[in-house]
Amino acid sequence: MHHVLLFPRLICMSRQTVTRAIESDFGPERIYQKLTNTFLIPRWAPVFADKVEHVQGNVYRLTKGGDVFHLELITNEPALTVDYLRTMANGKRGGAYIRVTPRPLNGSVVVMTVPVATNTSPDQVAEVLEQELAALIGLV
Repeated sequence: MHHVLLFPRLICMSRQTVTRAIESDFGPERIYQKLTNTFLIPRWAPVFADKVEHVQGNVYRLTKGGDVFHLELITNEPALTVDYLRTMANGKRGGAYIRVTPRPLNGSVVVMTVPVATNTSPDQVAEVLEQELAALIGLV
């Protein structure tokens, strides 16, 4: 069982990111292990990548359609954080910031924040992000 939690816009300004969360009955370590396996990204985030290849260390080459880009996987197991970082269109480094938090009695909450690209709306990004979080939990 899982529920997507919505984070409403609190301040009236242009949105640069979208954050969504999902609750799951699965333990945080199980979800963290899926997130750190970059080869699973196309299965739960097909809008982001079609193919993943390991380059070296924590660097991967991802392909989406005809676009190829490098992704750096930054993890912190004690904190259960996983960041997928890349050079964005504006030349700045950014990406998906993911936090897995244990629930008080059992299960976990996964919170993900992603940037809003210039050619998309926050609502479009939110819809895709909600689908991705549900698909991620479906893999566990």
